[in-house]
Amino acid sequence: MSDWKKELNKWIAYPDLDVLLKEELERLLLDPAANADDLEESFFKDLEFGTGGLRGVLGAGSNRLNIYTIRKATQGVADYIKKELKANNPAVAVGYDSRVNSRLFAEEASCVLVANGIRTYMYDTLYPAPGLVYALRHYGCEMGIMITASHNPAKYNGYKVYGAGGYQATDEASKKILEKMQQVDIFEGALRVSFDEAQKSPLFSFIGDEIKQLYIDRVMQEAIFWTESDKEIAEAMGNLKVTYTPLNGTGAQPVKEVMKRLAIGEINVVKEQEEPDGAFPTCPYPNPENKDALLLAIKLFEETGADILVGTDPDCDRMGIAVRTKSGECRLLTGNETGLLMFDYIIRNRIKNNKMPNDPIAVRTIVSSRLIDKIAAANNIDLKITLTGFKYIGEAIEQLERMGKESSYIFGYEESYGYLTGTYVRDKDGVNASLLVFCLAAEAKAKGTTLDCELERIYQKYGYSRNDLMNFTFEGISGMREMDAIMEFFRTSRPAEIAGKKVNRIIDYKNDDTGLPKSNVIEYILEGECGFLVRPSGTEPKLKIYIHTGSSTKQETDATAEILKKALNIQEKK
Repeated sequence: MSDWKKELNKWIAYPDLDVLLKEELERLLLDPAANADDLEESFFKDLEFGTGGLRGVLGAGSNRLNIYTIRKATQGVADYIKKELKANNPAVAVGYDSRVNSRLFAEEASCVLVANGIRTYMYDTLYPAPGLVYALRHYGCEMGIMITASHNPAKYNGYKVYGAGGYQATDEASKKILEKMQQVDIFEGALRVSFDEAQKSPLFSFIGDEIKQLYIDRVMQEAIFWTESDKEIAEAMGNLKVTYTPLNGTGAQPVKEVMKRLAIGEINVVKEQEEPDGAFPTCPYPNPENKDALLLAIKLFEETGADILVGTDPDCDRMGIAVRTKSGECRLLTGNETGLLMFDYIIRNRIKNNKMPNDPIAVRTIVSSRLIDKIAAANNIDLKITLTGFKYIGEAIEQLERMGKESSYIFGYEESYGYLTGTYVRDKDGVNASLLVFCLAAEAKAKGTTLDCELERIYQKYGYSRNDLMNFTFEGISGMREMDAIMEFFRTSRPAEIAGKKVNRIIDYKNDDTGLPKSNVIEYILEGECGFLVRPSGTEPKLKIYIHTGSSTKQETDATAEILKKALNIQEKK
């Protein structure tokens, strides 16, 4: 009998198996031959504790997200806190988003934490991930747990883990938590009280409106470049027309509160996507990076003649925008384009308002726009470069704090729609990003221009740049093997040229000494201002290829990008 069938039988034999999970297994076992792939996928391994936590398909099985894998993970976190951190009176903050079972999983995590003698603060309602990080830091917690699968499809949920610094668990911490988890039996290994018992414990408290207001108060401090005393900007803000969608997630309340405090003139929220709904009925892939998720918002944008469209993902740490062009058309911006607008705006307005620190520092990830480097150099800003993942930007902020240079930090961003201007949290913040975009839009409106035109101004000043992301999905066991083979090809083939461009250098972030933590990423630096990076996603069954090109003209930049995209299209080469 294969190992996965042994694990399946263990679940079948467990007498107290959750009723809904039991019904799911019974349904699959009515025709085991037809459902063999689903059964094997569910039981062939334990759900991996990877980049900052767990993420997986909801359902029965050791490789699925359910109350038992949540309990096992939380016991691993509790053992890590007690045995590795050895803190006196340790505490953990717990939050959750709108996904299916998110509230249930937050309660289950709290039940395990309380049973382990750990002070537990749990949000009383769903709330954005950056709000969880704010609470973690406010209460001085050792760790935080956020139940979310971010922007994944509705069938997923997840379990993000944060350290005391406020950024997602480091690779070292994740490894130790995994080791603790592996010692926990899936059914009987976790200490646990009921949620009723947990709520009665002196170790448990709900996080309520007070912390939510403090978080919004702190976010509003990032509007340091706009005040009501600036009459032109204030008038433009009062005339600004905004379209907003929270994509059925957690962003509606805090982002609408920000818009109210800014006194934005007209706010139109996509009604079908305003209320929390883990089924995401109008946006099956609730990711503001994808045009399909924003189709209803684009329709409302056009109907209302809005100046700006803003969309946040379910846990409201990512934010995407669309702008109106000079000719009046709707244009979706990439994460890199929005990052360029933000960085330029921050620099100009810090200088204008005498708020630029003496030694300003910005941070980007290795897959983000290289044009940021030019802008930073031209403005005497020290640019730090990190691995992919906002936790590395958060880590950089904490290092600055330890050096007494926290006030030097002015901006951090990653191309996947993650931005942060303040240091009050150490993760990307969609509420903070929305605030900044509203200020950007008001400034452009006051100047009688558009953000599309502002982006063109940046390109004309610093040079043109283009970034393309190619996603290739590889589901299941065979997909994992195929991704591994492709990574090995890029690692070992070492061609002299690609798409007619000479290969100047290949950087293997897994095996080369780069000064950064080891990571399964390959970078090809080609002649001219172009190149690409290849990496497996840390949160989805995807292989990602990030292409970057640049030159003094848009035509050359675009042409080079298209040639590289064609040369690197894995699907066409199958």
